[in-house]
Amino acid sequence: MKIAFCFAGQGSQAKGMGKDFYDNIESVKTNYDAFPQIRDLCFNDEKNQLDQTAYAQKAMLLTGYAIAKALEERNIKPEYALGLSLGEYTALAFSDVWDINDSIDIITNRGEIMQNALPLGTSKMAAVIGLDRDKIKSIISNASGVCEIANYNCPGQIVITGDKESIDFVMPLLSDAGALKVVELNVSGAFHSSLLNDASLKLRAVLDKYTYNNPKYKIVYNISGKEEDMNLNDILQRQICNSVYFEDSIRYLLDQGVDTFIEIGPGKALSGFIKRIDRKVSIYNVSDYQGYLSLLEKFNA
Repeated sequence: MKIAFCFAGQGSQAKGMGKDFYDNIESVKTNYDAFPQIRDLCFNDEKNQLDQTAYAQKAMLLTGYAIAKALEERNIKPEYALGLSLGEYTALAFSDVWDINDSIDIITNRGEIMQNALPLGTSKMAAVIGLDRDKIKSIISNASGVCEIANYNCPGQIVITGDKESIDFVMPLLSDAGALKVVELNVSGAFHSSLLNDASLKLRAVLDKYTYNNPKYKIVYNISGKEEDMNLNDILQRQICNSVYFEDSIRYLLDQGVDTFIEIGPGKALSGFIKRIDRKVSIYNVSDYQGYLSLLEKFNA
């Protein structure tokens, strides 16, 4: 058995996430209690902040990290770790590239940089369902402004990103070309586009303040869909303003013999993507304490 841990990106966050783990696992409680403001945000979200990028990213990272470390304690360990966008930072934190304090500092800065990167209402993202990547690339090349692919999630699901006028222009063209759905996403800006080039420089200035370690587990990176040996800060600087190759990442892992994928943290989006890529692999979801117990039982851990 070869295992990969998968960490979700922004959008999967939900009020109350992690609370059942907190109530039942001492190490999870310890990790949350070290960051009481984030803990209270995850469990209560009294100011309705979880859907804001500046708050969602640190909440998701802490939750995914705490759950993954609890699995690691029970000797359920991956050979590979990866995540979708923000989830890549959770994979790196779990792999001890930075300690958890530095990880939270970095992701807090990233969330704030991304939330403030573009004026509200000037850019958009949209999910395109039912068209292949080459067809989408051909159609969006007709836009006069910035219109790019943000996420290659799985066969038949790709996310486009860019300025408002360009996204509005190509959405009906994609529908006319046979897309089953073209759905505008509820996000604050055109993430993973060249519109975030300036934001990437701000992020790099933050990253360079911290010393990173070699990861404990093999990391498959968003920018290429495979392992990389280049400078980590170069990778993460590029990640914020370039496409996320999640489908390619999963195909790379399949080629490496990975046959078991464990999605950790809120939501089941990544499990759905993986099923669309290869239905023969084993996929487990640890989004709640019951899922954690079920996994322990299956692994006799």
